[in-house]
Amino acid sequence: MAQQPDSALVVAAMSGDADSFTELCRRYYPAMVAIAHAVLGDGHLAEDAAQHAFAAAARRLPELRRHDRFAHWLAAICRNRARDMARARKDLRAADDLSTIAAESHQDGRTDAVRDAIAGLSDAARELIYLRYYDGMSYDQIASVLGISEQAINGRLRRAKKKIAAHLRRNGFVETRHER
Repeated sequence: MAQQPDSALVVAAMSGDADSFTELCRRYYPAMVAIAHAVLGDGHLAEDAAQHAFAAAARRLPELRRHDRFAHWLAAICRNRARDMARARKDLRAADDLSTIAAESHQDGRTDAVRDAIAGLSDAARELIYLRYYDGMSYDQIASVLGISEQAINGRLRRAKKKIAAHLRRNGFVETRHER
């Protein structure tokens, strides 16, 4: 089953084959967690968002018109679910005591600077950073999930890394080149 294209698995899943949908879940779960993590900034919530996305996809599978675009369709569902969760989380946090929020943020300055730099990126760039560097996906895998070319991925990642480097320089972090 692992060798079957997504479109064949989607058709089988639409016909009631639970194993086919399970295989689609296995293929794309790490990518969906990475996409949600890019939005939420929290690994545990990202896992929840990914699971909710798969549940929604299972219910809405008959709506999928292009079976070969399953990963792209699923990514959109996951992204929307993560955004909904982020809005709900923001509403809850607004009601929290500021001292609690401050107590949660005791971290290394470099870690905070990198997180701030990534948070300052566009949603699309942040998503690419998470898929490539947090989830370790290849350009080919990212292209399949996001529905963009590998060339576009390369260019967007290059621009995102430049923005991160510029942010770090502005905040007092200097580049160090390691000797070989």
